Amino acid sequence: MEKIFVVKQLAKKLWATEAAVDAALVEASELNRDIIQGRKDLNVSPLFAGEINVKLLAAMTALTEAREAMAAVHAEMDEAKLRLGIRTKLDWQPKYQVTAVETDQTLAEVG
Repeated sequence: MEKIFVVKQLAKKLWATEAAVDAALVEASELNRDIIQGRKDLNVSPLFAGEINVKLLAAMTALTEAREAMAAVHAEMDEAKLRLGIRTKLDWQPKYQVTAVETDQTLAEVG
């Protein structure tokens, strides 16, 4: 298989992974908002079930760290592409939107 096709396939997976982490961060943020609104709707103290907030924020921190790590992976893959002698510029933005329920088949069809 030609190097350029392998690199393009890996780039698609990289973009999908980055988008999935971003989507998870959005979902967690929305959950946090909804928990706060739920406490207001139920007229309970902001301290009610406070450990939920602590754990959710810890999860969001971990997701943020994962996003930073994926950015580092992206940079390393760019460097590896150059070491392989591939000088063409691959778009860094995917041409599709990844949702949490996207399948590999759907991603393969988008190409």
